[in-house]
Amino acid sequence: MRILHTSDWHLGKRLGERERGEEQREVMEEIAGVARSEGVDAVVVAGDLFDTFNPPNEAAGLLYRTLHELGDGGRRLVVAIAGNHDSPERVAAPGVLARECGVFLAGSPLEVLVGGRTEGGVELMRAEEGFAEFRVPGADYPLRLLLTPYANGVRLGRFVGVEEQAEGTREWLREHWGRLAERYCDGAGVNVLAGHLLMARDAEEVPEEPDDERPVNIGGADAVWTSAVPEGVQYVALGHLHRCQSVGGAGCPVMYSGSPLCYSFSEAGQEKCVLVVDAEPGGRAEVRRVPLRSGRRLARGRFEGVDEAVEWLRENGEKWVELTVATETYLTAAEMRRLNGAHDGIVSFVPEVTGVGRGNERVESIYRLRTDVEGLFAAYFRERKGQEAGEEMRALFRELLSGM
Repeated sequence: MRILHTSDWHLGKRLGERERGEEQREVMEEIAGVARSEGVDAVVVAGDLFDTFNPPNEAAGLLYRTLHELGDGGRRLVVAIAGNHDSPERVAAPGVLARECGVFLAGSPLEVLVGGRTEGGVELMRAEEGFAEFRVPGADYPLRLLLTPYANGVRLGRFVGVEEQAEGTREWLREHWGRLAERYCDGAGVNVLAGHLLMARDAEEVPEEPDDERPVNIGGADAVWTSAVPEGVQYVALGHLHRCQSVGGAGCPVMYSGSPLCYSFSEAGQEKCVLVVDAEPGGRAEVRRVPLRSGRRLARGRFEGVDEAVEWLRENGEKWVELTVATETYLTAAEMRRLNGAHDGIVSFVPEVTGVGRGNERVESIYRLRTDVEGLFAAYFRERKGQEAGEEMRALFRELLSGM
């Protein structure tokens, strides 16, 4: 059985003020093309379908068109789960129509999928909270999926009554997965765990999250350990981290597919991909990366002077760029026109004044405003509240900045 694993589409997301709808449409078409060319039997989309709880209509339309195309008229199974950027209710709402096309949507960790058999041969054979077993065309054995849409302490408290946010989440997931695996994940089918989670090896450093995700898990408080993956599971398909990567510590491959586009400048230089997984009952899953070529890449550059910056901009004309220029004085209007004329994709511009004007308090304050916004917030908070802004307050401020 061949499975395509993708995640973190973030449909509707901008880069600063730049629209990226066309790039997203192109990469969705590319993913659908990979599903066709690779002859995959099933597609797993591991969360963050949208970028916000209330996405624009264009993003919703693109999602439904893409899922419909991936489903190939009910001849290919598609399962998509909610991420931390998604509204669980919005993700699950179209399920009654989607399942006729072989598309199954799970919004909450205890979602019970319903449906029968499509004309193309995809069949939901049995389901319970957080579990579904499917028959897919061309396979004489089932695909079992343990489904865990985004689950932190807050959401689990809402859906299942977990009170202690960190250890409570980990222990509940360990028991929940273990019970489902013991009941269903034998060697007569292919067994996959799909989740939108921050997962790491036990007692090891939690992997770095994308810029826009860091406020969600302050200090990695809701990280889940790979030791919770139960025996019998052959592959773990994860969403949440935007860089494609493997997480060790389990008896099977545990993989983040990453986002299909670079969504922040911390991702500059990353190669984006989807993962193609080959698995059969009782065997070890084999994982292969398929690169994605759609969309503009991101680049960061810092230069000593305008001439050097203009040359670099012209060499990187097809990318979105974050540009830092260090100069003795503030740039003139003519110099700014040169920079903007050399490139139409400057998303962020950071001037560094290294000479004249430094030491003047007014100039210093302007410089700090442009280079240390979080530091300015901390100073403001200290002045107004008479105390230091803690990490949680700073994280909330970063979250607000990421949405601007």
